[in-house]
This record gives sequence, structure tokens and C-alpha cells, in this order.
Amino acid sequence: MSLFDSVTQAPADPILSITEAFKADSNPDKINLSVGVFVNDSGVTPILETVHESEKRLAASNTTKSYLPITGSPKYASLTQRLCFGEELADSFSGRIVTAQTPGGTGALRVAADFIKGNLNTNSAWLSNPTWANHKGIFATAGLETKVYSYFDAKSLRLDYPAFLESIKAIPSGDVVILHACCHNPTGADLSPKQWDEVAGIASEKGWIPLLDFAYQGFGSDIEEDAYAPRAFAKAGLPLFVCQSFSKNLGLYQDRVGALHIVVGSEDESKRVASQVKIAIRTNYSNPPAHGGAIVETILADSDLRTRWVKEVDDMRTRIHEVRHQFVTALADAGVSQDFSFLIDQKGMFSFTGLTKEQAITLRNEHSIYIVDSGRINVAGITSHNLSRLVSVLKDILG
Repeated sequence: MSLFDSVTQAPADPILSITEAFKADSNPDKINLSVGVFVNDSGVTPILETVHESEKRLAASNTTKSYLPITGSPKYASLTQRLCFGEELADSFSGRIVTAQTPGGTGALRVAADFIKGNLNTNSAWLSNPTWANHKGIFATAGLETKVYSYFDAKSLRLDYPAFLESIKAIPSGDVVILHACCHNPTGADLSPKQWDEVAGIASEKGWIPLLDFAYQGFGSDIEEDAYAPRAFAKAGLPLFVCQSFSKNLGLYQDRVGALHIVVGSEDESKRVASQVKIAIRTNYSNPPAHGGAIVETILADSDLRTRWVKEVDDMRTRIHEVRHQFVTALADAGVSQDFSFLIDQKGMFSFTGLTKEQAITLRNEHSIYIVDSGRINVAGITSHNLSRLVSVLKDILG
């Protein structure tokens, strides 16, 4: 009898397993609309020119591979705070934002979840219905009970704002509410600035704790406007968690670069909170990897590189917006009866298409078009080379 006989087979990750199936597919015309990475019109996830430039500078100037501090580089903390909150607001909160450099946005979420479970008087984390597939696992594994609030109308394929408001007004004081700061994953349905102000007012009134997953800054409207939500909550004087990622807007997917920001009420609170964040990190991964964070530092600290990087983000966002319009127009021109105009209103890489699980399976098994069972697609995966085939297949399926 083996020691490991009691180990059961874990279910496959619903998204990563589809990517594995895509890679194994020998069809030369296969299309991958499942995995959450940006690709250009050639189907390639590019390395940004500003990233190339910063790596050249780092290669010429690096003198050590020693450990970073537990919470990472102080310079990284300052620069990412300013990107998230804006220079004026970040300065006004000096000494009241605890920042940890983390292995990606996922690492930031897990450190936040561990800190919340270990230090705050709450046992519940509320997730939007639907939300990113990994949210539930992260917060549940940390020991928090996960619950859901209303967010999306599956019939109209748009934000159900009245149901959302009613839902968050009923969340108890002290509970944690996970919100998507922009480019909601998986629906692409975002709140307006006016709506974010209303939500911040509800959080203040009801006493629940906002935690913003901020993975797509710059992919919605622009770098500044996409940061409206964290700035609105901070201005409202609320305790706040923000989990920031640079996988998408800097293309640093494999470098795992993120940040956790915690806005507190005083410098004394900041010291105590930071001490507990350090314990959460020390018992998890000890300290963050340095290279990706050094790239972010180099770009954000140099005015020329930062300007060029913003332009690169603008170009990626423009491509996504143009693809949405091209896809909707091509479906209509092909005579597809279903109205897909809602795709134009959504933001970011992801959209719910309204396709059923059965249709998603048919697309994968019979046409080598890979989308997840929920009907979510990565719009960035649509290119000028595969658009025609994609539309033709959808017309056959939808009529």
C-alpha cells in the first residue's frame, strides 16, 4: 500500500485545461479564445518595447541577486502607489498606505486573504456573480467563507445595476467585498464613475470592507480613468485593499509582478498592519522575486519610458476596442440573428457571449475553437486571420 493511495485526482482547472487541449489540437486552423493573455493581430503576446529597454538598462546596471525585503522594494511601493492612486492622493496618504510587492495579482489576493483571515473580525468574502474563476479558491483556501452578490444579467448580457445595489446594501458590516476595479472578468461589464461613487457611499454607510482586484489598468478607458474606483474609495476615507497586477498592461505574465496596497487610518495602524502583512508573506513565499518589479520601477521612474509605455497600453486597448467593433459588424453582416451589440459596450479583454455550455463544447470538439464553458471569450484572441472562420462557425451554430 502506497503512502499516496488516499490522494484523489483533483479536477482540472476550467481554463488552463482548455489551453492544454488547445496545444494538443493538431488542427492548423484552431482558435484559442479562452486564456487571459493579450495577443496582437498576429496572435503573439508581445514583449513591450519599453520592457526591452528597461531590461537592457538592468542588465548593464545590476550588481546583485540578493534578497529583496519581505515587502519588496520601497521605490516600487512608492511608484505603484502613485500609479494606483495618483500622485496627489498618494502624497496625501503618505504613511497610511501599506504596500507589498507580490508575485502577481494572484499573490496580492492571497496575501490579502491571509491577512484578513488572521487579523480582522470577519469570516466572509463576497464575490460578484459571476467572477474570475480563481477568486473563490483563493479566499476559501485562506479560510474565508465565500458568498456571492448579484452583478450581471445573463439575459441582457449587461450589468444589472439595480440588483447589484440591492445585493451590496444587504452585506453585513465587517465582511469583505471583492470588486473588479475595471474590465470586469469575466463579463467586461463595468461601473461608471458615478456608480462607483454610489458604491463607495454604500460601503461607508454599511461598514463592509472593499477589496479591489485591479488587474487591467489601462485596458478599459485609459490609465487614469481606470483607476477611478480605488481613488473614489480612498477619498471616501474607507479602509481599503487594492490588489494590483502588471501581467496585462506591461505584458509581464511570466515574471509575476503585482502589489498589495492597504489604506489604513493612521501611521500607527500602518506599522501594525505592515508587521502582520510581513508574517503572511514570510510564511508563504518569504520575499518577492526582483526582476519583474525592477522592470516596473525602471519604466515608472523614467518620464520618457513611462510616456512610451502609456502609448503602448493605449495601442493594446485600441486593438481590443477595434476587434469588438469588427466582430459585431462581421456577425451582423453574416446574417447572424442574435444581437451581439452588447460586446461594444463592454471593456477589457473578456466578454460573456451568451453561448451555452453545450455550444462551447461543440465549438471545441467539432471546430477547434476554444472558449470556456460559461461562454466567456478573450476578445483579444480574435485576429484578422481567424475572424472570418470564427464568424462562419458561429453562424452555423446560432443561425
